[in-house]
Amino acid sequence: MNSKKTVEKTAKQILGNSNYQAICYGGYRFKTRDVQPTVAQITDDLRILSAIDIKILRTYNVHYGEVSNLLKAIRVLKKEDPNFEMYVMLGAWIDCKNAWTELAPIHNEESERNAIEIDEAVRLANQYPDIIKVIAVGNEAMVKWAASYYVQPRTILKWVNHLQNLKKQGKLPENLWITSSDNFASWGGGSDEYHVEDLNQLIKAVDYISLHSYPMHDTHYNPEFWGVMESEKHLSEREKIDAAMARARDYAIGQYKSVANYMKSLGIEKPIHIGETGWATVSNEMYGNSGSKATDEYKSAQYYKLMREWTNKNGISLFYFEAFDEQWKDNANPLGSENHFGLINLQAQAKFSLWDMVDQHVFKGLSRDGKPITKTYNGSEESLWLDVEVPTLLINK
Repeated sequence: MNSKKTVEKTAKQILGNSNYQAICYGGYRFKTRDVQPTVAQITDDLRILSAIDIKILRTYNVHYGEVSNLLKAIRVLKKEDPNFEMYVMLGAWIDCKNAWTELAPIHNEESERNAIEIDEAVRLANQYPDIIKVIAVGNEAMVKWAASYYVQPRTILKWVNHLQNLKKQGKLPENLWITSSDNFASWGGGSDEYHVEDLNQLIKAVDYISLHSYPMHDTHYNPEFWGVMESEKHLSEREKIDAAMARARDYAIGQYKSVANYMKSLGIEKPIHIGETGWATVSNEMYGNSGSKATDEYKSAQYYKLMREWTNKNGISLFYFEAFDEQWKDNANPLGSENHFGLINLQAQAKFSLWDMVDQHVFKGLSRDGKPITKTYNGSEESLWLDVEVPTLLINK
């Protein structure tokens, strides 16, 4: 055991630092969140993530046992090895009055649970100041397509200001960063309906902007970048797909820049990091081969590679969505895309994104639920390509 203790890092030091790779983490194995992953299961997950150089995790809720078990698991590993580093961006769930009930949601009023979520986030941040470096107030809580629960920016602003005031009063660690994780449009990068004074004040109040961008979804909803250009018809299938994936990356970059431009228009300058982006590997619906032909392991691996390269080069943290497949997200449809965003599936198989790491024996001696980390498709790229289709032709684009 190495007795040298790692010097504690702050959010400012780790966010945007390519030596501190980030990812979204959920450790749920079953079709329900009623079964919490244990400390032992999460410890196995953390060893796997640490092996691929992940050092920052993002969570979405504070009231599930998973979060407290995650924090306990990190403590276990830090006790085993004082040089072990894993930090957490803690999400406090925020929604409107009547959200998730049979009653009509009232978007101008907030749920009474929000205060409970915030109090628990504060308690955990004070209990684990060496681990929790960020509190995010809400997860896609302002974007208006979240029709069942979205709130107005003033609700997020209220709680961000509350947390910032606790820092000033010495009731939270002074280096703890406060943000909100939301869709690029919610941060002013989309239509004018979001450009309200409460949002402007929120941008001033947060320590940085945590932005979400999902080009994969827009292969269906807004496929302006998706497909094969007329000028690309002569290319090989792989080259056509690579060109489409490069445009998908550029689409995400465009959304990032739209938020940066809005922020600058307000005379504000602060960091913007990516709180979520990802690319599913399976869909039997609108993103699959009967729809936009977006989801497979090759395209997902390309997106992961391209986004990591861009963010690392530009000093941006990328909380890639997500570490492991989870099946509670669309439990009625096992082949729904929401269940298949992970880099590693529920059979402890590394998807194509991580095949090179399997070859490099990065996962040697590690396991998930008793299973060693192996490759999907038994490592056969030829078999993988049987599930890959070229997107539909874009004429004169």
